[in-house]
Amino acid sequence: MEGAQRLREDYPWIQTPLVVGAPMRLIALADMAVEISKAGGLGFIGVGTDTSNLSSDLQAAAKLIEKSSLTMNHDVMPIGIGFINWGADLDTAISLIAQYRPAAVWFFAPTSISSLCEWTAQTRKASSRTKIWVQIGSMKEAAEVMHAARPDALVVQGTDAGGHGLVQGASLITLLPEVSDNVYAMCKEEGISPAILIAAGGVVDARGAAAALALGASGVVLGTRFLASPEANISKGYRDEILRASDGGQSTARSKVYDNLRGTTGWSETHNARGVINKSYVDAMSGMDEEENKKLYEEEMKKGDAGWGFEARMTTYAGSGVGLVREVKPAGDIVREVRDGSTAVLEGLRGSPIEVKL
Repeated sequence: MEGAQRLREDYPWIQTPLVVGAPMRLIALADMAVEISKAGGLGFIGVGTDTSNLSSDLQAAAKLIEKSSLTMNHDVMPIGIGFINWGADLDTAISLIAQYRPAAVWFFAPTSISSLCEWTAQTRKASSRTKIWVQIGSMKEAAEVMHAARPDALVVQGTDAGGHGLVQGASLITLLPEVSDNVYAMCKEEGISPAILIAAGGVVDARGAAAALALGASGVVLGTRFLASPEANISKGYRDEILRASDGGQSTARSKVYDNLRGTTGWSETHNARGVINKSYVDAMSGMDEEENKKLYEEEMKKGDAGWGFEARMTTYAGSGVGLVREVKPAGDIVREVRDGSTAVLEGLRGSPIEVKL
């Protein structure tokens, strides 16, 4: 429970177990971030690689917070900001972090450990109360990040996650316990405070959240589930496809196909993205020339909501838990449902006898 206590101290408005909104690029903006925090979670604005709209997003969030019951503890804004470090502008980011003092910043996919350390050091100088979260997807990354950057939280992402992550990885069920064991042992040896572990990748409902907590996480991140909320900045076609897709292990795939077609090609070879399989992906796997596939993708963009679907071509990033997303629900309701439900699951297990069948 040490992690939960630290979370309550760092983010006084939250309720535990902590439910976090993933900083989905261009999808999780002010509305979603504030609604998640209002419900006792921690919402993030997903900046991604483009900081050009961050100032207006933070202004919008500040206005929403001012009208809400959320309070600014030590002038810290009760939401976070998520950056994809390889493409985000450091100077712009640091200037706005200093101005708005978010509760946390989430760093992902830096070009190097030294670059991550620069982002971390400048953030701490700009806003000493802003906590540093770093997303990792392997034990190797966890050890390197902890040793060099000393983050306040490690977001441990399993390969069931939607959107971008490591090409080669593991599910939370093996990754999280290994990271937990090794990080705590390393921190004990070096005499430093261990990072709080936050689980991401495949957590969609209360059962998944309870499992992640049992594996050693102090909080859970939801991304795909929040795509089916009115606060998600996506088209109806995208949302409908999230609700349609099922059997996520079969209906989604990790690939660079969608990045190549969309032109988001700055990612390292170590990363790819999980999305719902559609005509673009099927044609690519069948050997279609990439230029032809791009041309068809661009034509599909003109169709609006009809551009999404199994027989269509538009990208639908989603995790393998997409089949568990069955209805649209406000972001705040999702937070409460998952938090309260995971507590009920764990309490139920506590009173259940364990049967071993041979």
